[in-house]
Amino acid sequence: MAVSNAVGGSKGRGATGGVWRNWAGNVAARPARSVAPASTEELADAIRAAAADGLTVKAAGTGHSFTPAAATDGLLIRPERLTGIRGIDRAAGTVTVAAGTPLRHLNETLAAHGLSLANMGDIMEQTASGATATGTHGTGRDSASLAAQVTALELVTADGSRLTCSADERPEVFAAARLGLGALGVISELTFAVEPEFLLTAREEPMPYDEVTDRFDELVAENEHFEFYWFPHTGSCNTKRNNRSQGPAAPHGRVSGWVEDELLSNGVFQLVCSVGRAVPAAIPGIAKLSSRALSARTYTDIPYRVFTSPRRVRFVEMEYALPRSAAVAALGELRALVERSDFRISFPVEVRTAPADDIALSTASGRDTVYIAVHMFRGTPHQAYFAAAERIMTAHGGRPHWGKLHTRDAAYLAEAYPRFGEFTAVRDRLDPDRRFTNAYLRRVLGD
Repeated sequence: MAVSNAVGGSKGRGATGGVWRNWAGNVAARPARSVAPASTEELADAIRAAAADGLTVKAAGTGHSFTPAAATDGLLIRPERLTGIRGIDRAAGTVTVAAGTPLRHLNETLAAHGLSLANMGDIMEQTASGATATGTHGTGRDSASLAAQVTALELVTADGSRLTCSADERPEVFAAARLGLGALGVISELTFAVEPEFLLTAREEPMPYDEVTDRFDELVAENEHFEFYWFPHTGSCNTKRNNRSQGPAAPHGRVSGWVEDELLSNGVFQLVCSVGRAVPAAIPGIAKLSSRALSARTYTDIPYRVFTSPRRVRFVEMEYALPRSAAVAALGELRALVERSDFRISFPVEVRTAPADDIALSTASGRDTVYIAVHMFRGTPHQAYFAAAERIMTAHGGRPHWGKLHTRDAAYLAEAYPRFGEFTAVRDRLDPDRRFTNAYLRRVLGD
């Protein structure tokens, strides 16, 4: 998790801020002060006090964005006290949570009540509002991002007012605020659609790159959740297919699960990345050895234990959302780039999908989507690789993930998002004085 040295009370003007850093360590900010409100009322009081003092306001989650989306030199709203389940409505199929609730707590509580989200990303360290605000997603043929599973929310605006919104109440605000980048106000609570808990069977197996790309459309169509990882410098991929199962549950064994998810995916991988950072010329050989060591496994468990896994190796990431029809071509261009360059890439390239949704700034807004994500081990020079990959993605009409590294600005994004103007119009109405802006939002949304 990201570490904040900021300390402060929960009300009023709070305490002087220290240094806030994100999880990857590539973003740091020194807010003038910070607060950790425990209720919507305390949150509203803090925003009014900041306005009276002429301070901008940003809310931070756990810092899992690689962009400075939450950075501020004004008031930093910290999440650790605005947490908890506020209500479960079985008849409506919803759960309402305070905005700072960690996804781990949400998922574990739902499981204790025999409920589940339909889909989720691959980590649980984020807060509910931080994950939705930046467009966190998993992979799915029919089920979409976390923001697309939000059915209602409460937003505290620049004057401290509380707005509740849904598809039926203030629908124009709801269409924007489900994925709002913190630009419209500070979300205090979210309501998610949930369903009775089900089982997923995960089938993980290595597959040659050529087979994955030849069968990509088939694999997406035949599986509820399909994703794969391509290992640069090799012709090897690891695939994962998650589908609903009648059971019985057959989770990882305690020892085998630890070996796969902790020892190999974190401990050994950390060592491999450290060696690669020190001796870049060794990376292609290590990649080939690693890809040969891949083995197949199948297990069946409740959803969050299948969708998510521990991620302890620190890295930086860039991810672009492309029209799904561009998946194979763009990945092929990325592979050709790596093969003809001097880049040495120790992290696999991740490929996922999502169906079209109706959220104004969702990366899947209005089109079936493929996500292609590139990573580099923290402390390894990444700029040249990411810039070259970004040129490929933008040539295919790519939309950058809002919480991951990119260089796009408002002019580009206004063309990439048909409903961009709809979002900025809501922003102009709710925050005309730009109480919730920062340098990142000025770049991607304009002023």
